[in-house]
Amino acid sequence: MSAVILSGANPGVRLTDGGVVTAFASVWAVDWSIRGAGTALVLWHDDEVRAVGGDPGLAEWLARYFVRHFPEVDGLPWPAPAVATAPVTVHLDLATGLVARGGGIEVTMSDVLGRRTFATDGFVLDGVPHSLQLLLAPVADASITVDGQRVPGQVTVGGTEHRPSSSAFLATAEVWSV
Repeated sequence: MSAVILSGANPGVRLTDGGVVTAFASVWAVDWSIRGAGTALVLWHDDEVRAVGGDPGLAEWLARYFVRHFPEVDGLPWPAPAVATAPVTVHLDLATGLVARGGGIEVTMSDVLGRRTFATDGFVLDGVPHSLQLLLAPVADASITVDGQRVPGQVTVGGTEHRPSSSAFLATAEVWSV
């Protein structure tokens, strides 16, 4: 039996402009984890990483333990995160999308394309396989704003009518185990 290390929600959005990644934001609403509960935002933009949350230790752990190893950031430079203490609000609705704000960062997602479950026992974080299960809802539109300036870039949408995919997605009922 594997040990649960985190449960909660973790929507994400990767924006590209002309095939170049302009930003990736990972939004966290952690219901329970081995490092506590709370909300956080992790942002990669302009070759810098920011981790923001009311609990800076939790925000930094999420950035280093999880987000750094996500496929959405594979190949991107990943310096040590600049950690900031600030409240983060997350409003996630599987019918309409998401609004998350904190520390000068705003992430919005809308136009939900569908919902499906996902599960794997082979999600590798820093060389260690983890189990992951979640409810996934790809979205057609998303934006990231940093300090009042909208980050350039678009969401990439693909897949099929019955199994849409997107570089922006809601993810909830998420459970990580190791």
